[in-house]
Amino acid sequence: MEKRNRYTSEFKTKVVLEVLREEQTVNEISAKYELSPVMVSRWKAEFLERASVVFEKKTSEAEKLKKEYESKQEHLEKLVGQLTVEVDWLKKKSGLK
Repeated sequence: MEKRNRYTSEFKTKVVLEVLREEQTVNEISAKYELSPVMVSRWKAEFLERASVVFEKKTSEAEKLKKEYESKQEHLEKLVGQLTVEVDWLKKKSGLK
């Protein structure tokens, strides 16, 4: 039994963009890359179906990490402030100040 080929998203995008340019037919492009024309047509359909996602305003991974970092930083600053107050209170009560 033959092993199935796995294609990267970059390769699929390259093939689909060639199809969309319409400089060659789907059959010519399929032959060029040794792919099934049906597979190339499926990739094209999927690409066009999901194309609108590119323009959606979603929070990027970097923004998520930044927000997570800032909330952690804020928590740590509060903790440092609380501990400073506790240490000062303990020094005052013990007479070390």
